[in-house]
Amino acid sequence: MSTPATEQPIEYSADESFAERMDQQDPLHAYRERFEIPQKHGRDSVYLCGNSLGLQPKTARQYVEEELDAWRDLAVDAHFGKEPSWYAYHEVFRDTGARLVGAKPGAGEVVMMNSLTVNLHLMMVSFFQPRGRRTKILMEAPAFPSDTYAVQSHLKTMWMDPAEHLIVVEPPGGSHTVTTEQIEAVLKERGDEIALILLGGVNFFTGQVLDMPAITAMGHAHGCTVGFDLAHAAGNIPMHLHDWGVDFAAWCSYKYLNSGPGAVAGVFIHEKHATNTNLNELPRYGGWWGNDPAKRFRMHLEPNFEPVPSAESWQLSNPPILAMAPLRASLEIFDEVGMATLRRKSLMLTGYLRWLVEREPDDRFEIITPAEEDAHGCQLSILVHDQPRQRFKALEEAGVIGDFREPNVIRVAPTPLYNTFHEVWRFARTLSGLS
Repeated sequence: MSTPATEQPIEYSADESFAERMDQQDPLHAYRERFEIPQKHGRDSVYLCGNSLGLQPKTARQYVEEELDAWRDLAVDAHFGKEPSWYAYHEVFRDTGARLVGAKPGAGEVVMMNSLTVNLHLMMVSFFQPRGRRTKILMEAPAFPSDTYAVQSHLKTMWMDPAEHLIVVEPPGGSHTVTTEQIEAVLKERGDEIALILLGGVNFFTGQVLDMPAITAMGHAHGCTVGFDLAHAAGNIPMHLHDWGVDFAAWCSYKYLNSGPGAVAGVFIHEKHATNTNLNELPRYGGWWGNDPAKRFRMHLEPNFEPVPSAESWQLSNPPILAMAPLRASLEIFDEVGMATLRRKSLMLTGYLRWLVEREPDDRFEIITPAEEDAHGCQLSILVHDQPRQRFKALEEAGVIGDFREPNVIRVAPTPLYNTFHEVWRFARTLSGLS
């Protein structure tokens, strides 16, 4: 899986002046001004928690207020009497969403709707179709808990025992990450039993980027459907879901996509499936917003669900306009900058963070995120062997916002739209400050 590499190796330095110089030379430095930075102790915090909740774009408030004003001034007429209209609001994201995840332009492969776990359930309704010997779902460990709960409960609603029908690939002994070779070995041994492969494209705990194109190809070679949870991938790494042949993917937009807590999520459905409106071949739940839009407001005159031939047919209800307004503010910025440009800075930022943490032999810290550029995104997960809680508390007292995962992992994610090299320098200096 290729990603934009840094043009040439950078000679990092632990001097504060180096970090300041890198910020002065950063072509994306001005984008920081387009976000609200939380304050701590009377100054900007060092916010390294975009892997959990991204910062607020300053235009988000404006866009929400515009819709509140439209509700006040136009009421029901805002469904058609403004731009963008409420009736077509979800269509705003067709192209921006496609460019974000590498969908085919104009093919109707992307729709923004619901929340991530709801969308995973909807995708399993369509893409997990156990038949004969092929009745199992393949996942990785550790998967995000909500994914595990969704898969287990989905199996139970089909009267299938997860202990029998869920295959989990565990990291090998002494390692924290699953390998492509492990997945390949499971497919060679049990591929004819597996109906669905459902993996996290970027692991929430370790920050590992899976080789999605290779896994997709292997899965298809063994007759499996392949889908990905992209919660930690969307807005983090460039992807080419259409070209890779991924059957479906789902993601949230409150992490790297900076669209607010519980923000409206997204779905990718490959064109070969999205255009299939035969409900016997590809079942899905029906709802009026997934119906043919030309007939959507004919109400009782159209008693049968006629899915529009795109990913939008998986919509159930009309879009939540006030919740979608911040997503519009965020994706405008991503569309303006582009994932390739963001990735170049991300590799430098996260590379600098890794270098600072590892520059001296030190058995206090162990980075469990893979070092290869293709195998990591923004996030580094740092296993702290010495005083993990005290070190995290010291970070908080120094104005650093990250997150702690029991029993001793600190996750930090310098994101290229609003984080700086100097912030990375401050974090590393504070982390190693305790004797």
